[in-house]
Amino acid sequence: MTFLVDYNLDGYALIFLGILAKAGWLDLINVRFVTFRDAGLSMDSSDSIVWHYAQANQMMILTANRNMKGEESLEQVMREENTTDSFPVVTIGDLKRLDEFEYRELCVERLIEIILDIDNYMGVGRLFIP
Repeated sequence: MTFLVDYNLDGYALIFLGILAKAGWLDLINVRFVTFRDAGLSMDSSDSIVWHYAQANQMMILTANRNMKGEESLEQVMREENTTDSFPVVTIGDLKRLDEFEYRELCVERLIEIILDIDNYMGVGRLFIP
């Protein structure tokens, strides 16, 4: 499973990858974290562009700050274009708590649950973790 990592989570994606590796998950499942830079997206890409890119490339968005304001907000795009085949947007519930080791581990555990049961999460729109 591939996650498109919002620009403000780049460093945390590396930490998540380390937690996954340490726990042995990377030997069992394929997990990739793609940054905006990797994807050729600018940091100021609109929520609409980010969502469409992720869907076209079968990725889940991993974010902490995409908002619900405006016609091109992530929430509005999901309301208008989400289908049963759409990949969910995974939102970190509390960005400030990512500095806590236990919170990061809970987030990674939840990501694993979502990956392993992805068929049941298609089309749900947004998922808050942990």
